[in-house]
Amino acid sequence: MSFVAILMGSKNDWPVMQATTEVLTTLGVGFEVRVSSAHRTPAATAEYVADAVSRDCAVFICAAGMAAHLAGAVAAHTVRPVIGVPIDSGPLVGFDALLSTVQMPGGIPVATVAVGKAGAKNAGYLAVQMMAIAQPELTARLTDEREANRENIRLQNDALQQEL
Repeated sequence: MSFVAILMGSKNDWPVMQATTEVLTTLGVGFEVRVSSAHRTPAATAEYVADAVSRDCAVFICAAGMAAHLAGAVAAHTVRPVIGVPIDSGPLVGFDALLSTVQMPGGIPVATVAVGKAGAKNAGYLAVQMMAIAQPELTARLTDEREANRENIRLQNDALQQEL
């Protein structure tokens, strides 16, 4: 069964990346979470990517702050989709990580989402959308969730209108 691999440059990224695992759990998609550094453990990162691919990893989600090279390092070792989540840390509060994640050389793409928790959440949804291309049951789950979100907004509006 295919799964999503979530890699973080540091355990400090976990509070942000829990938003990714919540989305994947809600939609019934398996995942693994690892701390792996593009700079401190480059060989171990490459080994994990190869192992994950051999076990049918469908998508990699990589979170890192500051230099944020993890997503690019992973993308260099696989042709599976890689999604980068810039972490809002360091003196530039994620702007440096955003630029590092999005500025990949031609031929080594990294899909980049927003900085921080909103990006982490969208990385989960984007991974499931990628997987849903070949798994119609995931398309149905995503469609149902979007309808539930629309209904929630309608209910919020109805409640507000009652208050006015």
